[in-house]
Amino acid sequence: MRAIVNYNRIPNISLRATDDSFVNLSEGGLTVVYVYPRISPAQGGAVAGWDDIAGARGCTSQSCAFRDHFAELQEVGVKRLFGLSTQSTDEQKEAVQRLHLPFPLLSDDTLTFAFAMELPLFELAGQKFMQRTTLIINNGCVEHIFYPIHQPEQNASDVITWLAVQQA
Repeated sequence: MRAIVNYNRIPNISLRATDDSFVNLSEGGLTVVYVYPRISPAQGGAVAGWDDIAGARGCTSQSCAFRDHFAELQEVGVKRLFGLSTQSTDEQKEAVQRLHLPFPLLSDDTLTFAFAMELPLFELAGQKFMQRTTLIINNGCVEHIFYPIHQPEQNASDVITWLAVQQA
C-alpha cells in the first residue's frame, strides 16, 4: 500500500461513471471517493461466502449514508462525490437508480486504478474486490485516507467531521 501510505498524486486514469461520463480523479477540486467491495444487486444477492468476510457487508448502507449526507458534504466544500467498486457500470446503474443516489458510481472493473493506487484488495470465488477505503482528494492529491472502515454507515459522518475540522 505504498501509494496510500505516502499520499501520492492520483494517477491519470479515466473511470466510467454511471452517468455515462468518464471521470479522471486526478483532476478537479475537493473530491470524496468511497471505495466499496460490492453493492448486491436487487436480483441475485450476495456472492456465496460474502458474509464470512470481515468488512464485506455494508456497501448499501454506506452508499445510503453518503446519499443522506450529500448536502452536508457540499456544505463542507466537497465538489465531487463518487462511489468506486469493481462492479460493472450496468450493475452500478441499477444501484444508483434503486438507492436514489444523487452522485455517480465509478467502475474499476479492470482494477487499473486499484493497482495504480495499491488499494487493499481481497479475493472471493475467483474475483478480486476492493476493500472499503475512503479517499479525500484535492486537486489530484490524496489529503486523507479512511482505512480501515469498521462502520460503513458512519463513514459519511466521519468524512464530514474531518473536513469541518480542516476548515476550522
